[in-house]
Amino acid sequence: MNKKELRKKYKELRNTLSPESIDEKSLSIANRALTLPVWEKQYYHLFLPIAEQKEIDTAFILSILQGKDKEVVLSRSNFENGTLTHYLLTDNTVIRKNAYNIPEPVDGLEVPETKIDVVFVPLLAFDELGNRVGYGKGFYDRFLALCPKNTIKIGLSFFEAEQHIEGLLESDIKLDYCITPGKVYSFS
Repeated sequence: MNKKELRKKYKELRNTLSPESIDEKSLSIANRALTLPVWEKQYYHLFLPIAEQKEIDTAFILSILQGKDKEVVLSRSNFENGTLTHYLLTDNTVIRKNAYNIPEPVDGLEVPETKIDVVFVPLLAFDELGNRVGYGKGFYDRFLALCPKNTIKIGLSFFEAEQHIEGLLESDIKLDYCITPGKVYSFS
């Protein structure tokens, strides 16, 4: 399937999930995240879920990061140029939903991409080679291209891998891992 077909398929699949199922699957994903060899790092980029899109609830992963005293980085989207600005999450961080219902920090202490060690990546679908399909705007591919080569990219998905994604672009950035409720995929 190509990216457009996969976006449609997985948006429809997500829409069938109940709030209870989302909570249960999100907790399983967070528990599986604990098995990855990434916890000695310091700066972790996390996305906050768009509830209306039935995204993975990353609050469980946020709790793990805070419990391990890690620096958590959140982004704000700039839809005029397709970029993300990254901010350190602190006790004073104000989070507001933008026009697309994405919860984002209003402002704060900016963190350059070069400091980010681990990125938890949102996606709609992924394949057995570590390719991912997002919403199609390229925000994360542009962001990940600016990160150091050794930044660890971890996709989070409610569903298992597709065999192959058709129509990949050279600018698409592969994942190092993807975590589902049932499995951790390693692509390196």
